[in-house]
Amino acid sequence: MLIETPDRWPADAAAATAIQDELRPRVVAANPRPPRFRTVAGLDSAYDDASGVVAAAVVVLDASTLATVDSAVAHGTVSFPYVPGLLAFRELPTTLGVLERLGAAPDLLICDGQGLAHPRRFGLACHVGVLAGVPTIGVAKNAWGEYSEPGPARGDASDLIIDGEVVGRALRTRAGVKPVFVSVGHLIDLDTACAQVLALTPHYRQPETTRRADALCRQALRATIASAR
Repeated sequence: MLIETPDRWPADAAAATAIQDELRPRVVAANPRPPRFRTVAGLDSAYDDASGVVAAAVVVLDASTLATVDSAVAHGTVSFPYVPGLLAFRELPTTLGVLERLGAAPDLLICDGQGLAHPRRFGLACHVGVLAGVPTIGVAKNAWGEYSEPGPARGDASDLIIDGEVVGRALRTRAGVKPVFVSVGHLIDLDTACAQVLALTPHYRQPETTRRADALCRQALRATIASAR
């Protein structure tokens, strides 16, 4: 899988913010072609605060059966400080590295984080989508913005708003369970993104892509920490 990998990563918040501002105009919040997602991949990362080690995982599913068809892990070191709104820079180098280990690009990427639902409208899902050139969705556990509680049934949704602008949706994936927060990353529209998230949540609140990537990156991190002792 070909990735537009930067020559270097920012050393401070000002440089990171400048990169977000530079790349944001490249985000396309629309389907550029009929959306045929045969393979869907989940991305997630796990950290060890003591050592600074990060493990990233990607798990690719068959969109029809939700069977796992490919996966990869990569390890790195967190070098960027914790800054709200710039959390993507703590895991982007390792995330892009794990995507490069896939033999073929999936048709859709699901990031455990924000897309346009971000104070500068350029969260992790936007950044990954632009650099990978693949349709990408952000599915977050918590909201960045304001929303009204959606109805109690699966599929009920309400607008997620920042500064008066609709940036995503609170989407109920399980009846009576807290919603997830869906926003466009790149090369997809919000209606299609929400439909894909519902298709990926037949049994649980989180998409199967996220659940499996989360389990894999945590397993990889535990193995790395154990081998270092």
